[in-house]
Amino acid sequence: MKQTRKWLALAGALTLSLLAGCAGSQAPGASSASPAPEETPEAASDALVIAEQGIFSAGGTVIQSDGTFDVANYYTSREGSTSHVDHANVLYQIPEDNTELPMVFLHGYGQSRMGWMTTPDGREGWSDMFLRMGHSVWLVDQPRRGEAGQTSVAGTMTTTPSDQTWYTQFRIGTYLNDEFTYNEGSQFPQGEDVLDQFFRQMTPDTGMDNAAGDQNIDNTVVAQAVAATIDEIYERTGQDSILVTHSQGGLSGWEVPRYTDHVAAIVAIEPGGAPQVDSDAYNAMVEQEIPITFYYGDYIGEEFTDVPAAAMWSMMAASADIFTEAYNAAGGSSTVVHLPDEGITGNSHFMFQELNNDVIADHIEAWIQENVTE
Repeated sequence: MKQTRKWLALAGALTLSLLAGCAGSQAPGASSASPAPEETPEAASDALVIAEQGIFSAGGTVIQSDGTFDVANYYTSREGSTSHVDHANVLYQIPEDNTELPMVFLHGYGQSRMGWMTTPDGREGWSDMFLRMGHSVWLVDQPRRGEAGQTSVAGTMTTTPSDQTWYTQFRIGTYLNDEFTYNEGSQFPQGEDVLDQFFRQMTPDTGMDNAAGDQNIDNTVVAQAVAATIDEIYERTGQDSILVTHSQGGLSGWEVPRYTDHVAAIVAIEPGGAPQVDSDAYNAMVEQEIPITFYYGDYIGEEFTDVPAAAMWSMMAASADIFTEAYNAAGGSSTVVHLPDEGITGNSHFMFQELNNDVIADHIEAWIQENVTE
């Protein structure tokens, strides 16, 4: 009975559909105007359209153990075996409106490419913002980090808690009375859920002595892998790349032009320091005439007595001034941007994840348009 009713319902619907079609049709030669076709809804004006994306490894080396591989004991034999190590892992996206130079993003200590892709409160990260500006983005996990964890150097992991240390070092705020506090006027998104997401971005370096807190990161290994990435981008696109670095990644980033001549510019977000004048890295950048800009956030300087890391960051930022004076005198182009001097306040070491990250991205893009040529 139920099946009969089902078929009757379908037949009735079909009859109504045919009648409607007949009613809407016209006899040959009829002169009445045809109804206007329905408009196709357009995509949302803010939709980000990706024309191509993918992931690959770049650089690295292959190591091999002594002896001969024993296939009879293949599961346990390690003699005569190889391991592909010390490479970069690169996630890339190319926007449909690809009009600008590629941008390569290199993360800092304890981080991976994730930090460029989103914010702790789930907003849009810099990778999406620069895609919207017409840049392809190439997001690097540096050797021995994240998805590039294979290493030729055995590191030591640690389970010692350190959230409060890095929270303070990054100038987000201070841990007082068993509570994470924020610097006055902070642009860092707030809330327990936000901090939970932020701290879970941290990831160890597989080749580092993490147990001793030793940041013995091999800048040469990282720089060579990033240079291989930039060379691969040049092979694919025919374009030089803008290298964007952060913190510890900045130290490796200065070395990259020693291994490639396809760096169009360097944007250093609070690097751990500037290269020494007349060093090999410095001379390579002078020779290639690479435009450089440094970006520093707020709460830097001895006047911020309630920010424990302020004086340390002041000393690191001073190295950028020394570099810039010498680099410009040598015919190069370097600028140091202190965001508070631009009227942009409240930013920590993680300016690209904060509430005004779009304002800072726009500021960087303006610098690119004024200083970087294809």
